[in-house]
Amino acid sequence: MTAFKTIRARAEKRKGGPKALAKLLPAKPDPKALAKLGDDRILAEMTKRVFCAGFAWSVIESKWPGFEKAFLGFKPGPLSLKPDEFWDDLMKDTRIVRNGAKIMSVRANASFVRDIAREHGSFGKFLANWPSSDEAGLLELLAKRGSRLGGNTGQMMLRFLGWDGFVTSRDVVLCLRDAGLDIAETVTSKRDVAKVQAQFNAWAEETGLAYVQISRICALSIGENYTAEKLESMMGGDD
Repeated sequence: MTAFKTIRARAEKRKGGPKALAKLLPAKPDPKALAKLGDDRILAEMTKRVFCAGFAWSVIESKWPGFEKAFLGFKPGPLSLKPDEFWDDLMKDTRIVRNGAKIMSVRANASFVRDIAREHGSFGKFLANWPSSDEAGLLELLAKRGSRLGGNTGQMMLRFLGWDGFVTSRDVVLCLRDAGLDIAETVTSKRDVAKVQAQFNAWAEETGLAYVQISRICALSIGENYTAEKLESMMGGDD
């Protein structure tokens, strides 16, 4: 496998040097801040990522105040106890995107968040205590116990919540494959996720960088070479 210093050097050259690259890297996530995050904000972010999947993010963002009101501030306890009629009415609610399957995922995920909070004190504490070296295991748990939280949706949820992990975006996967990792162009299998995890663990040990920073450097080292100014304007949770 290619040493990470080679990948970083390529990213620095593409982006105008070490200082220019450093400006494009996210800060190291703070587990203490994540542990303090309310369960309602966890469920809200879950919902936002579920609705953004396969949809224009700008539309979801523009309607988000309506989502907050329609889903009662995303408080897991009250939401998980709402009767069928409440959820039926949401199917006709113009304040939100009326996708039946995604609306019902909120009901399931309210129970999921509530159950995890009962087991660990809060969902934020649960995430804060889960090691970045086992994102594969966390993603598997999200897929099994949550609703519509598998694959990229789960990864993006973790990224936006401030958990330190990788995202298998197109450019990150391209970087991994270019470095010599034998994985598919689209990472979906448990086997490939395990390989990605092992490689990120090795690079984290090699560099001492946060996983989110390694993930971003990977993405910036290959693929379409946007200018630093363009990237700063586009900057979000994705790589």
